[in-house]
Amino acid sequence: MNPLLQVRALGQQIWLDNLSRALLNGGVLACLISEDGIAGITTNPAIFQKAIADGHDYKDDLARLKQQPITAEERYERLAIADVQRACDLLRPLFEQSRGNAGYVSLEVSPALAFDAEGTVAAGKRLHAQIGRPNLLIKVPATPAGLVAVERLIGDGINVNVTLLFSLAHAHAAADAYLRGLERLRAAGGAIEQAMSVASLFLSRVDTLVDARIEAIGGEALPLRGQAAVAMARLAYRTWRKRFHGSDFAALRAAGARPQYLLWASTGTKNPAYDDLLYVEPLIGAETVTTLPDATLAALRDHGRVNETLMHGADAAHALIERLASHSIDMSEVGEILQADGLALFEQAFAKLLEQTATRDDAG
Repeated sequence: MNPLLQVRALGQQIWLDNLSRALLNGGVLACLISEDGIAGITTNPAIFQKAIADGHDYKDDLARLKQQPITAEERYERLAIADVQRACDLLRPLFEQSRGNAGYVSLEVSPALAFDAEGTVAAGKRLHAQIGRPNLLIKVPATPAGLVAVERLIGDGINVNVTLLFSLAHAHAAADAYLRGLERLRAAGGAIEQAMSVASLFLSRVDTLVDARIEAIGGEALPLRGQAAVAMARLAYRTWRKRFHGSDFAALRAAGARPQYLLWASTGTKNPAYDDLLYVEPLIGAETVTTLPDATLAALRDHGRVNETLMHGADAAHALIERLASHSIDMSEVGEILQADGLALFEQAFAKLLEQTATRDDAG
């Protein structure tokens, strides 16, 4: 059996961490959905920057848009919105069949708004209206301002992918924002049963930074390399189960609300010495999402070993985090550093993207 379909049978959704017009025009995305059970799509500025830079599929539309008196960002948005709409339409049957549990496409607000709650809310509402699809998730970074925006967007009935989470503290804060948003939505008489959110916890970047610190320490710390991210994810899931399957969420669940699902992001292995499915095989479990770049998706299909693994090893994960702390590696501090780095990387990609959609008149 296709390992991708085996994962789906265990209750975990696989989303593709990529979107381009080439995938749409060539029928590749439709095939991934129909044959491999791909249940959603995530995007970010870096993905669109690469797609537009590498793809001739955008050439004619971009040339036409450059003749119009609009900004470079508006040109980018029109290209991205068209792609997201088509992807949403491909996933719409799954969205309907699952009653809104699957079939989503994520589109991120501008990285320039990461510390602007009002601007993020306005951009989220505008993109939601322009795309006009119920299976859209507005992607918002988990900065303090972003979390305020998450609460308000959920409260206004706009579904959200909370992104750039790099620690247990970040995951907890994202859940708090979602729950506050649900309470707002319920108080306003909104359709609480239609609310949807995922919390995107990034993995491989955590090990990259933690491993560098371990190597600087050396000695007895060295065997701890390559384990921090999976340990963090398993602890996040244990906390998630207690929170969303416990008494605290019972009233909202009875009112029709669904949990905010944990999503494993940054699942491509960055260290070539590590297994190419390090961030996939140990983290398979029900009511979660994993978003995979093309190479990791292909690896899982080719040689993935699929079992329900996420419920196991939480105690060992806790012990691992304590051992890291004994070496003065503070995972919350690591998370703050990585979130700042992630924002910077997206800002750089967004700047390059706008260079591609700009004209000489824009510069003048």
